[in-house]
Amino acid sequence: MTSHLRSSDAPVNQSVERAVRLLGLFSAEEPELTLAELTTRLGTSKATTHRYTLALRRVGLLRFDRGAGVFSLGPRVVELAATALAGLRIIKLAGPTMEQLVGELNETVVLSIWDGESPVVVRVEDNTNRLVRIIVRTGARLPRTTSAQGKIFLAFGTEGSELEPSERTSIREHRVAVNSQVVEGIRAIAAPILQGEELAASMALVGTIASLPEEPVSTLARRLRAAAERLSTELGFLAEERSA
Repeated sequence: MTSHLRSSDAPVNQSVERAVRLLGLFSAEEPELTLAELTTRLGTSKATTHRYTLALRRVGLLRFDRGAGVFSLGPRVVELAATALAGLRIIKLAGPTMEQLVGELNETVVLSIWDGESPVVVRVEDNTNRLVRIIVRTGARLPRTTSAQGKIFLAFGTEGSELEPSERTSIREHRVAVNSQVVEGIRAIAAPILQGEELAASMALVGTIASLPEEPVSTLARRLRAAAERLSTELGFLAEERSA
């Protein structure tokens, strides 16, 4: 007999909920917060906030700079994030394919997943022997509407209305998005990696506008798309479901 527990039936541990909310107050824009700022945003008393910060500091999820009087996320958060990313099957699965593309095409290859708002880079492979390298930082958040990978997620996701209808149709038809708006002189070509009917990730080639053609049907674009489709097949996306 199988029982289904609705989210509304699950008991809520207030301490855990508040601790998670407190950690969520930190962001790339505000990596450091004072006790007063945390108290105001958490909506608790100063004593209660202090108690939570103390507990989180003990387990390495928070750290405190006494000189500046500010809190920031602790090293344990980085470890947990790395563990979570390591658990994503696509990151491990894409490794050999990305390395092969780098070897064959001599361009940086980037893998991103959608975090609910924009693409986040989770793996990067580049040619370390190249004289001039284009370095993309793992963990970087890409623009949702102007990056090639952002366009892939919008075109194949539920938020495609943010794209012009003609652009969305073209991306879905070619299974490729090309963009050169994020960094001057740099171009990216991205393709979708599907798991079943869901978009699991986007894989992109990143290079100069001189080395990467703008046409979605270029040889490099076709090579990228073929590699992304192989990964989709490994994740369970049926070959006959691909576009012609």
